Amino acid sequence: MDWMQIGALIAMGLMAFAMWPMVKRWRENPVEAQEGDWSTAIFILGLVALFVLMLIWSVQ
Repeated sequence: MDWMQIGALIAMGLMAFAMWPMVKRWRENPVEAQEGDWSTAIFILGLVALFVLMLIWSVQ
């Protein structure tokens, strides 16, 4: 393992350590989806997909 892989491993470990209290709280008190949440999520994912397609088309 070179120093970049070791640095990435340390960074991932620190990120997991920082996120653990939030994950623990979310598991104890899950957030229920509201009525318009899924349509909003699909709309945002569609915009991201269109952006990626525009990027692909721009380099061809």
